[in-house]
This record gives sequence, C-alpha cells and structure tokens, in this order.
Amino acid sequence: MVELGAGMHRIEAELAHTDQARQIGLMNRKAMPLQRGMVFVFTQDARHCMWMKNTLIPLSVAFMDRDGRILNIADMQPQSEVSHCAAAAARFALEMNAGWFAARGIGAGTVIRGIDRLPAGR
Repeated sequence: MVELGAGMHRIEAELAHTDQARQIGLMNRKAMPLQRGMVFVFTQDARHCMWMKNTLIPLSVAFMDRDGRILNIADMQPQSEVSHCAAAAARFALEMNAGWFAARGIGAGTVIRGIDRLPAGR
C-alpha cells in the first residue's frame, strides 16, 4: 500500500508495478473502501489503455504523466471490454471508485502527490 494525495484528499493505493499485477488490477473485487484505489506504474510513457473485464465494481481511472499530472479521467463500467485510453503519453494510472475524482473537483491538470516515491514499473 502506498499513500498518495490529491488536493486535501489522502489516497491509500495498492501498487501495480509488475506485468502480473497490472494484468490482474482490481478484478473480482466486490467492493473497495472509499479512500482506497490502485495505482498502475507503467514501464514507459505511452497512450496506455484500461478495460474492465472481470472487474465487478464501477471505477474511474485518472491517467497521469511522469510528473503525476492528470491528463484525463475516464469512467468505466463493470465487466466491460471497452478500452479507455490516456489522452497523451502517460506513465501512471490511478483507479478509484466511480465518481471519486468528480465528487472532489479533481480533474485534468491536478497533480497527484506521492508519485515520485513509487517504484519503477517492471
């Protein structure tokens, strides 16, 4: 678990920085606590995409550049194979419960604190 922050909000994020962890993500979970999420650390900057196959809870994903600045946020529906992609080259993605970012006024341009302390993707 790593601690991240957005504005005045604290985020407890599970870490997905290996291929296996990124592939499993939040699959098969039935619920997630309000302030919890999962941060994906990619090995390179690219227009990464996420989907929701075998994921049971609705999520919002924020794609971020190497500095932790949010590029865009997408809302994703459970058990969908629709791809949601970064608007530009991203190094990180942060999945939270659906609507978490919008309810807190967090959007493109917001910097997520703590990204600089994450291990490199592998």
